[in-house]
Amino acid sequence: MLSKEEIGRYSRHIQLNEIGIEGQEKIKNASVLVIGAGGLGCSTLTFLTAMGIGKIGILDFDIISHSNLQRQFLYTIDDLGKEKVEIAIKKLKNQNPNVNFVAHIEILTSKKALEIFPNYDLILDATDSIETRYTINDTCVKLGKTFVYGSIHKFEGQVSVFNYKNLGPTYRCLFPLENHKNQFSSCQEAGVLGVLPGVIGTIQANEIIKIILGLGEVLSGKLLILNLLNYSTQLISFKRIS
Repeated sequence: MLSKEEIGRYSRHIQLNEIGIEGQEKIKNASVLVIGAGGLGCSTLTFLTAMGIGKIGILDFDIISHSNLQRQFLYTIDDLGKEKVEIAIKKLKNQNPNVNFVAHIEILTSKKALEIFPNYDLILDATDSIETRYTINDTCVKLGKTFVYGSIHKFEGQVSVFNYKNLGPTYRCLFPLENHKNQFSSCQEAGVLGVLPGVIGTIQANEIIKIILGLGEVLSGKLLILNLLNYSTQLISFKRIS
């Protein structure tokens, strides 16, 4: 049930025939775990919070450094040396006090994933670690969870939805471990355009809302690739490998 304050806050959603009061209540009743509170995380967390996801978990073990400030807009120089999860929740609570935030300040392991993931409806990958993505993928497959993937590299980003409804293709269907593990460098190694995680993270947040509401065409079995230098886009289709 939405409060009077929430009806006012989410009025522009409620005005949409595709969402309305019922759709906004679905958003309020949903829970999402965001893994990574860096560039992608700052963007996805900001919009998921603004749109009224009822419960948001944030998992990260990192602290804020100078190099983060170029793209991770939840943080300022006053936050240097502090834990990202702690500061992100502080800022986001001020943005929308209706959201229940849960802090997970730790490194994600397979064991921890099996403990934490069952507490959330959807998982959002905002990491910069290929190894962690395999952990996310394998745990989601084991638990029947859908996860929204995002990746950034220099001027280019990718978005897809894996294990959708426990039927769609998975991360391993697109990127077999032995062929993919050493193909890409991290942002720390290669650099990244400051606005890129904002663009890609917003698309990830959009996929989360579409999944919750059953709207539009979800990026399941499709990899969206966007290059910000020339606005070229590719939409690559792929199938589940049993």
